[in-house]
Amino acid sequence: MRKTVLEAVGLHRAYGGVQAVDQVSFTLAEGGSLGIVGESGSGKTTTARIVVGLERADAGRVLVHGQDRTGHRRGRAHRLARARQVQMVFQDPYLSLDPRTSVGAVLRESLRLHFPDTDHPRRITELLDQVGLGPREADALPRQLSGGQRQRVAIARALAVEPAVLVLDEAVAALDVSVQAQILNLLADIREQTGIGYLFITHDLGVVRCVTEDVIVMRQGRIVESGRTAEVLADPQHPYTRLLLDSVPRPGWDPKAIAAARRSG
Repeated sequence: MRKTVLEAVGLHRAYGGVQAVDQVSFTLAEGGSLGIVGESGSGKTTTARIVVGLERADAGRVLVHGQDRTGHRRGRAHRLARARQVQMVFQDPYLSLDPRTSVGAVLRESLRLHFPDTDHPRRITELLDQVGLGPREADALPRQLSGGQRQRVAIARALAVEPAVLVLDEAVAALDVSVQAQILNLLADIREQTGIGYLFITHDLGVVRCVTEDVIVMRQGRIVESGRTAEVLADPQHPYTRLLLDSVPRPGWDPKAIAAARRSG
């Protein structure tokens, strides 16, 4: 049995009268891969932001290796320690990268903050190699890179702090299908090499099928179904999960019927 690296317990977050996240609980094993799937407004991204610490839950706890991350203690050292536990890769890396800063400088800054005594040039080379980039990309600005290359930089920056958990929020949604496959294969290789745990936030059931071992399905802030990915996708028990699967285009697909079913639900 693998140890639990991440545990969410009874997470709750409301905005006015809207329950964005309502009693959400799950666990992620060391080296595991858990998908959170749902449509826009399901609460999956808010859940991810709570896990990372970008938003505070109204109730509930987030634990990494059994350590409670819920409290927001002040101080630079505490913030850096939290950041080293969980990192996040966003959908659009261009918005999270400084357009005036080269790739090498981005990685150097992360290493300077978290590991000031390491051999930074050697570690930068290692990180770039790990994500399939080289010296040419190290000297480039974000605008000089393709979308797939920028996402590789974002992954390298997240890995620089050696986190226990990597949260990927629609991390391949903005990429071409062929580039998506490359990034997903890269992420699979990194997980195998490092034992890092992945939390995938996505609306794409194809991504869930390819890269996750377990999945939870969210609707209107609540978990409506969870289990092993292969089992949930092969034999969904909740009507909403079946609706998500029916929404995937395929021969004989009827978008009008799907839209009617969504309205009635």
